[in-house]
Amino acid sequence: MLPKIRCERWSACSSNSGRSMRRFMILPLLACLLLGLLPAVFAQEEQPGKSEDDNGYAQISIFAKALELIRQDYVDQNKTSYHDLINAAMKGMLSSLDPHSQFMDPDDFRDMQDDTRSRFNGLGIEVSMKNGLPTVITAMEDTPAAKAGILSGDQILRINGISTERMDLQDAINVLRGPAGAKLTLTLLRPSTKEIKEYTLQRAEIKIQSVKGARLLDPELTGPYKIGYIRLVQFNEPTADELSKALDELQKQGMQALVLDLRNNPGGLLNSAVDVCAQFLPPNTKVVSTQGRVASQQHDYSTSGAQKERPSFPMVVLINEGSASGAEIVAGALKDLRRAVLVGETTFGKGSVQNVMQLPDGSAVRFTTAKYYTPSKQVIQGNGVAPNIRVAMTAEQERSLFALRNMGNMKPEADKGIIKARDPQMLRAIDALKGVMIYAQENAPKAQAVKK
Repeated sequence: MLPKIRCERWSACSSNSGRSMRRFMILPLLACLLLGLLPAVFAQEEQPGKSEDDNGYAQISIFAKALELIRQDYVDQNKTSYHDLINAAMKGMLSSLDPHSQFMDPDDFRDMQDDTRSRFNGLGIEVSMKNGLPTVITAMEDTPAAKAGILSGDQILRINGISTERMDLQDAINVLRGPAGAKLTLTLLRPSTKEIKEYTLQRAEIKIQSVKGARLLDPELTGPYKIGYIRLVQFNEPTADELSKALDELQKQGMQALVLDLRNNPGGLLNSAVDVCAQFLPPNTKVVSTQGRVASQQHDYSTSGAQKERPSFPMVVLINEGSASGAEIVAGALKDLRRAVLVGETTFGKGSVQNVMQLPDGSAVRFTTAKYYTPSKQVIQGNGVAPNIRVAMTAEQERSLFALRNMGNMKPEADKGIIKARDPQMLRAIDALKGVMIYAQENAPKAQAVKK
């Protein structure tokens, strides 16, 4: 049964009655089109006691009236096409949900599909919305942003002089992106020092090498123990394979313990993070789960049974505020399953699942459908993963350390000096591993004399 529809006239309507009536008559049809399914709209009218706030037909009718008012009387007619107004409404609707939900026009959607490539043009920063502002998750190594000294937690106040206060995440990303060689000026607030800094950067081709710095640390730092070091920059398709090769090489050199550095790792692919966990955990071990409103969003992710078995060497994972998403999944799993000790600072707290659904015109909506939970059921989103051993670094220490990392390959002597002078988190990780190995030696079963 069709609902009764009242066509009402409101103030500020055109004096052209025929045009006004045509506008009023399309409102119910537009409301139905916006909802997408006529039967669903009509069904809502038949539900007694339904809250007006949750009545889809009533709310869409209000939206349709507002839409037509704007199209009729807004001063700049070139801004009032249905396409532009409805796209803007969808952007506002998605961005109001949480910092990670968004509407993407066809160009934005194509850019998002390219985000996991091993190379792209840009500044080399990962951003998220925090406290209403685009905030740097991390500045990736060997990129213009890292070389300039931009740090995790820096808040972007202006881009080329344009305030970011009213930008959503996609707006900010669109302004930050551009052709290699083009310059961009960023005005940043560094919360840790309350400083406002301005950087003029030149976009470049960003090449991502996800596994870096694999080596045995200098014996002057580690004493008689062979402690390996590997840094994961991001989680891409080849990350787990590259990590496996690096571990194989270190084990050939006699590695007895490992420091896995996830500082300033913004995450990446979920499957890659799970495969990285599989390098250190038994087969079929649950490392992360997702929980949402509907059954289809309840998933457990476990290590595969096809991974190479490795000795259970002592292990420390380094984390900081720039460790996000996939890095938090790995850190949380290794901590909860008591496979590694975490050293550093609490991670960023980006632990939600976004579904991306393409629309008929090539645009897409991305919205949060679930949250990540560590094996002990800790929520990552908004909380982060806390270290077992907290070692803070000042903004100056971080800037200095990561600037030196971006100078390229360093000789062992220089590397040792940097760790001693500027990396208290690494020093604490080495001390923790040495302590574990000393304790293991002291408590190892003594060989029994053979009686003759």
